[in-house]
Amino acid sequence: MIMTAPPPPASPISHRRGPSIGRALSSRNYRLFFSGQTVSLVGTWITRIATSWLVYRLTGSAFLLGLVSFCSQIPTLLITPFSGVLIDRWNRHTVLVVTQLLSMLQSLALAVLAFSGKITVTEILILQLVQGCINAFDTPARQAFVVEMVEDRSHLSNAIALNSTMVNASRIIGPSIGGVIIALAGEGWCFMIDAISYVAVIASLLAMHVTRAEREPRTTRVLEELRTGLLYIKGSLPIRTSLILLAIVSTMSMPYTVLMPAIATQTLHGGAHTLGFLMTASGVGALIGALYLASRLSVVGLEDVSAAATVCFGLGLIGFALSHVLWLSLAILPIVGAGFMVQMASMNTIIQTLVEERLRGRVMAFYVMAFLGTAPIGSLLAGIVAARIGSEYTILFGGSVSVAAGIWFASRLPKLRAVMHPIYVTRGAMPAPSVADMDDGAESLIP
Repeated sequence: MIMTAPPPPASPISHRRGPSIGRALSSRNYRLFFSGQTVSLVGTWITRIATSWLVYRLTGSAFLLGLVSFCSQIPTLLITPFSGVLIDRWNRHTVLVVTQLLSMLQSLALAVLAFSGKITVTEILILQLVQGCINAFDTPARQAFVVEMVEDRSHLSNAIALNSTMVNASRIIGPSIGGVIIALAGEGWCFMIDAISYVAVIASLLAMHVTRAEREPRTTRVLEELRTGLLYIKGSLPIRTSLILLAIVSTMSMPYTVLMPAIATQTLHGGAHTLGFLMTASGVGALIGALYLASRLSVVGLEDVSAAATVCFGLGLIGFALSHVLWLSLAILPIVGAGFMVQMASMNTIIQTLVEERLRGRVMAFYVMAFLGTAPIGSLLAGIVAARIGSEYTILFGGSVSVAAGIWFASRLPKLRAVMHPIYVTRGAMPAPSVADMDDGAESLIP
């Protein structure tokens, strides 16, 4: 009889079978948040398309499109590093209730001004700055609060992927609804529907059962704690590299969305419906990418997925920039949406898995700054460059930068894995290497 060795024990995460896509919804608080936020995000995307269309209708300026986006996002760049320190001090649930209430009031103000028929670009810019200040606290608090909503930490990566699914499902529905509402009733009703939609997420937050954890009193100053967070990021090669990749792509490539109204009207000779179709096509791809990530059972290997997704995102942008036919643009944009979503959500999952809990708020604030905070610079640059060389060439350049950034990130993967995998073992995200594996690795070094 031939005796065979028993198979090695399976990883509790990477080899587990069974339902996977919605497993984070088993947590009541996360389930409430998911349902309420889904309704609210549809309203948010309705407002985004309505704001872009309103500004372009009033001015016909690609530069002002970039300026409006700049105003909505520049507070994230300036305020978020400090808000991250405060989020590590404050109750994150309370922060989210307050920010959602303020966001509802901001959308209501837009609606009132739009209904008056006298809304100006200056007023839109001011309200975008206000919303940007709100988001500078809301977004990192929401990112850090995910961990508190999910009872089983092994479901964290699934929760992050479901968040991306939620965002992109609303990204498909919102612009489509927004385009119809703009055509039938005008931008004012888009803003009003968004204001009403905040009721859903506020109600879901108030219905949660949240255990108020005792936070240690802080005797250090905000700037000192901010410096601690910066030093931690600087000392972590995977987190630092991930944030650099996000910042490059968000600054140079992501502003293609700002130029969508110009592409819809000037290049594709369409209107509000065309813009809605383009945004929906990109959202379909992003949704598919998010569902793919939700189906994964482990964070292991996401670094490779992220590198490939970054390159695909860039190649998709290049193809979109060269297209002058609506059907071809609609066929290419799902690749763009999937590439960016997979890259962004993968980086989020990796960072959330690696970061120490005591620094989560600060690190996620820098994640938000890299992802959203650098976008205003890119949006402003995109508006300026597009006014000189055209929207198509601006998007083409951004796509080329994304391809180069993905290749750079891929070249650093061996060094990143050497640091990441031991941390994954301690977090339970992957099994510890067996003695046989260690012996094989040692033998491979013998000439």
